[in-house]
Amino acid sequence: MKLYFKAGSCSLSPHIVLLEAGLPFELVEVDLATKRTKDGADYRAINPKGSVPALELEDGQLLTEGAVIVQYLADRKPAAGLVPASGTLERYRLQEWLNYIASEIHKNFSPLFNPKAPDEWKAVVKDVLLAQRFAFLANHLDSNVFLMGDAFSVADAYLFTVLNWTKRVGIDLGQWPALAAFLQRVAARPAVLAAMKAEGLI
Repeated sequence: MKLYFKAGSCSLSPHIVLLEAGLPFELVEVDLATKRTKDGADYRAINPKGSVPALELEDGQLLTEGAVIVQYLADRKPAAGLVPASGTLERYRLQEWLNYIASEIHKNFSPLFNPKAPDEWKAVVKDVLLAQRFAFLANHLDSNVFLMGDAFSVADAYLFTVLNWTKRVGIDLGQWPALAAFLQRVAARPAVLAAMKAEGLI
């Protein structure tokens, strides 16, 4: 398999999951500004969406959308315990978390990375939209080690990835001690350390 990624972006989540599951893969870095891979290939010819992550399967098919990719990867290695079994209520709870992170956390970071977004709007995003969602997450993680309870899942890899962006946009997670503790807990996992090192993030 090949994982198309940009260092520190949302593609870090499936990178972590690949390592947690112990699956063989190749990393292909993408310059999202030029839409070229590191070796100069036209990334839009590979993935017309032009975004990362994208996962090229052994048969040449391409799978996109991070929340889908991480479930696919975890289902390839059930023994790793990164997702509940398909068809169970717990699996839908996991999907509930993945959807929440994608639509309510991940997407609300977008204006903070956009140089054309007005400062007034960025302040609303930080102080209202993300703050409300962080408070909800912190309340949950006050009494849970991970999103699904005591076991690390693909949803935690995704949440770790987006919470890591707070450092880049000037959000102090000290306001939500449970989130800061979660970030430290996940950052200490060997697979997470390996993914961060491979992407030059530490």
